[in-house]
Amino acid sequence: QVQLVESGGGLVQAGGSLRLSCAASGSIFSINAMGWYRQAPGKQRDMVATITSGGSTNYADSVKGRFTISRDNAKNTVYLQMNSLKPEDTAVYYCNAMGVGDWFKPLDAWGQGTLVTVSS
Repeated sequence: QVQLVESGGGLVQAGGSLRLSCAASGSIFSINAMGWYRQAPGKQRDMVATITSGGSTNYADSVKGRFTISRDNAKNTVYLQMNSLKPEDTAVYYCNAMGVGDWFKPLDAWGQGTLVTVSS
């Protein structure tokens, strides 16, 4: 059993900033990559940013230059610094972790989601 707990969501005005955090715990042997995904009403869940254990990052075109993903491997925690927020960033943000779990089982875990609302 692996748990991912997100925090940091809330209501912010356009142009503002938020920092999301996600901590992984449970039956984890290793985490190879973590990422953030978001889903707005009536839309599919899309990748926002990912980061590997080695530090390689990948961003959706819509957030490049505004969002920064980082991680603390020792704490199994991933962060998403969101600057210059736009109303179209409004969504439920989900944390994801991929790697190897207990007894070498594939690990693909999701958090419960945290709501980010950007007003204008």
